[in-house]
Amino acid sequence: MACPFFMPTHKYEDGTWLHPFRLPLGGGWKGYCTAPGREGEVPSPEQLHHACNLGYARSCERHPAQYFWDSIRFAVKRESDQRILLCYVCERDHRPGEDGVLEYDASSGRWTVSHRDFRIQKMAECYLESYLLRKNGSAVAS
Repeated sequence: MACPFFMPTHKYEDGTWLHPFRLPLGGGWKGYCTAPGREGEVPSPEQLHHACNLGYARSCERHPAQYFWDSIRFAVKRESDQRILLCYVCERDHRPGEDGVLEYDASSGRWTVSHRDFRIQKMAECYLESYLLRKNGSAVAS
């Protein structure tokens, strides 16, 4: 359940997560904040561990008073040689809100159905990259 204001940019391979593959984006990520008025601020390693990569970060100093979601979850819904369907759920107060399915065309290396919110789309790309690396060692071009 990554924080909806977190913009992941690259893998965070520091080895301190007990089971990194269980993290919402399939591993730890570094990145920056996109919360209104705090855009571009880089979280500390502690914030990355306890808030950005996990969601439900209301205690974070950058978390805005007005927000729609507490976290975003992803999962592979279906996979074939040609395409991968990712489902996503945006949560608030531990309840599902917006949900949907994104589609990645594995043969062309492109998203055929993407999310309109650039943050959620980037998180989906990171989740898929982590999933494919764990599955067979191949990365996805974002």
